[in-house]
Amino acid sequence: MHLAARHAAAHHLPPPVVLTVDHGLRRGSGADTRRVVAWARALGLKAHILAWKGPKPATGIEAAARQARYRLMGDWMRKHHLSILGVGHTQDDQAETFLLRLARGSGVDGLAAMAPRAPWPLPGFSGLSLVRPLLGLARADLRAFLEASGREWLEDPMNEDLAFDRVRVRAAAGALGEAGLTPARIAAAAVHLARARAALEDVTQAVLARAVRPVEPAPLEPGKEQGLLLDATALAAAPREVGLRALAAVLMAVSGAAYRPRFEALERLFDRIAAGKLGGGATLMGCHIGPAGRGAGSAGILLVRREAPRRSGSKSGSGTGA
Repeated sequence: MHLAARHAAAHHLPPPVVLTVDHGLRRGSGADTRRVVAWARALGLKAHILAWKGPKPATGIEAAARQARYRLMGDWMRKHHLSILGVGHTQDDQAETFLLRLARGSGVDGLAAMAPRAPWPLPGFSGLSLVRPLLGLARADLRAFLEASGREWLEDPMNEDLAFDRVRVRAAAGALGEAGLTPARIAAAAVHLARARAALEDVTQAVLARAVRPVEPAPLEPGKEQGLLLDATALAAAPREVGLRALAAVLMAVSGAAYRPRFEALERLFDRIAAGKLGGGATLMGCHIGPAGRGAGSAGILLVRREAPRRSGSKSGSGTGA
C-alpha cells in the first residue's frame, strides 16, 4: 500500500484504491480491517472493507478463503470499472508456493509458481488481472522498509497455526536454508520453470490445433451436452509433457475449471488414452471422456463432454474413474 501510493505520486498517476478482506475466521479480524482502512485514509487513499459472510467450511479453509477473497475483490472491481489488482506477494511467498506445489506433485506449470502478471485466479472474471511487483523482494526487506518509514503493520495470528500447510512450510524455512534451499534460490528455480512453461505452452497450442475440434454440426449423442472432439492418436504422439498439458487444457475448457486436475490423476488418464485402454470411458474434473462413435469421422476420436449429473442414490460404475 505504501509503495503503491509513493509510486503513484511520483509518476503523477491516480492514487490506488485499497481493498481489505475480512474473512471472519477469527476474533479481531474486523478490527484489523478497520485499522487498515485508517492507515490507508491517513495516506489520502480510498479504502473499502469486503466481508466474507455466511457459513465457513470445516476443511479446506485455505483454498476456500482464497476463492472468497478473489471473488469479493473481483466483484467489487468489475462494479467500479477497475481491471488491475496489485498484491504484495514476496520472494518468500514465491518459494513457499513452489514447495507447497512440489509436495502436491505439481508439474512444470505448478512449479513455475506465481507470475509477475497473471489472469484472475477464478473463472468468470475475464478482463481482470493480478500484478505482483514485489516478487523480487524478501519479506524481511518489506518489514525493514516499514520500520525505516516508522510504519506499523499487522501480523495475522493464523500465520502461526501449524494446522495450515503454508505455515508448516514456513516453519521449515530455517532448516531448508541451512541446506542451501534459501527462498532466493527456490524462487530462482520457479523463474527458470516459468520460462520452460512459456516454451511448452507454444508447443501445446500447436498440438491442440491439430488434435482438438468442436462437435459439429450436431451432438454425437442426442440429449448430451456438446463438448470437444479429441484425436487420441495425435495426443499420444506428442511429447509426454506436452500431451499432458494439452489434455489438461481440454478438460479445463469443457469443465470451465480455473485449475488443472491433480497431476497423478491426469497422468493416469493420459496413460489409458495413449495405451488405447480407455474402454467405455473415464471421468475426471467433471468431464466424461469416451469414444466419440461413428459420427466423429475416424477411429481414435474421443468425445470430451461435461459429466451428466448423477441421479440421487445411483452408484458409479466400477471403471469410470480416471
